[in-house]
Amino acid sequence: MAEVLVITPVKNSIETTLDTARAIAGSSVSHRHIIFNDFSTEETKVQLEANKNEIGYELIHLEDLTDTPSPNYKLVLQTAQKIALESDVPLLVIESDVVVKPETLSELLNFCKKNKRVGLVGSVTVDEAGVVNFPYLKFKGVKDSIVKTNRSLSFCCTLFSVEFLKKFDFKELDEVKDWYDTFISKKAIELDFENYVLMNSPVWHRPHASRPWKQLKYTNPLKYYFLKFWKGLDKI
Repeated sequence: MAEVLVITPVKNSIETTLDTARAIAGSSVSHRHIIFNDFSTEETKVQLEANKNEIGYELIHLEDLTDTPSPNYKLVLQTAQKIALESDVPLLVIESDVVVKPETLSELLNFCKKNKRVGLVGSVTVDEAGVVNFPYLKFKGVKDSIVKTNRSLSFCCTLFSVEFLKKFDFKELDEVKDWYDTFISKKAIELDFENYVLMNSPVWHRPHASRPWKQLKYTNPLKYYFLKFWKGLDKI
């Protein structure tokens, strides 16, 4: 029986997605992994279907559930919460630009089991050289192995405890937002849970590989902010 439900929202970026899926498949604990395909291209869809049995993930095409254009993160979270609660297991979001280690799932689960007030617990993100990178640059100089924080966690690789899932219904998430990392992090604190980042359980993160247009923030900031504000992309 699976000890944790792992989900990966996907919008194209098939190479990094398959890297993510293979790494999850190599985890040392029993898990159920579902990839949510959020209106990717037909080529990506074909590749996701072709690899699911070999790698060992389930696949949900959001086009079968909604006509709403991507991003559909709210629907992904709501669907995943329902599945996790039905199985009474924690929910772990691992995004499609993240590569976990074989022990990552076990480390997150064990920490959650030992700390009953956990709302969210995430793995710190690092680059290929092992240096802390976006979105956890705020913790780059931290020497502690575990950080309790009131600051928002990224959902790059973040576990939601069963207790938190029971306490907060994702149906209450704001319709106008695209991403919910900040809101849900704050909600956990508001509900008297504790949020942590495991500095001793790093995962490799290739920032924005799953959403290439966001690289413009560094290469062409004027175009990035035009898309963000004028086009209404990336609402948090």
